[in-house]
Amino acid sequence: MTDHGAGAEDRDDSAILIPLHEARRVRENLPVTFHRRELDEILKIYSVMVGAGEWRDYAIDHMRDRAVFSVFRRTSEVPLFQIVKTPALARKQGAFSVIAASGLIMKRGHDLARVLTVFDKSLKVVRA
Repeated sequence: MTDHGAGAEDRDDSAILIPLHEARRVRENLPVTFHRRELDEILKIYSVMVGAGEWRDYAIDHMRDRAVFSVFRRTSEVPLFQIVKTPALARKQGAFSVIAASGLIMKRGHDLARVLTVFDKSLKVVRA
């Protein structure tokens, strides 16, 4: 047996215990956000599309269940596309998705870089 001494309970350097249900409640109230690397990938695509003159504005929304990066042609319009991160779907279809203005899910997956390939320019046949 170990003897911790008579004054072990009186010291101020003991750890503070937080009940698990309180820690979960605090964590659940935080909004979902994009991590720095995810935001870098999104902004890389955004800058290419702005340079091409297709996109002009964006908005980022952080909600309890998802984070949304909305892309606009003009500020006063509805978003052309929304890049959505939904952690609740991470084990199912994937946490990331690209949604068109009509509500159509264009691409969904676990890897953001792969989901963003929906914006890659495809080659078109030009007839002279």
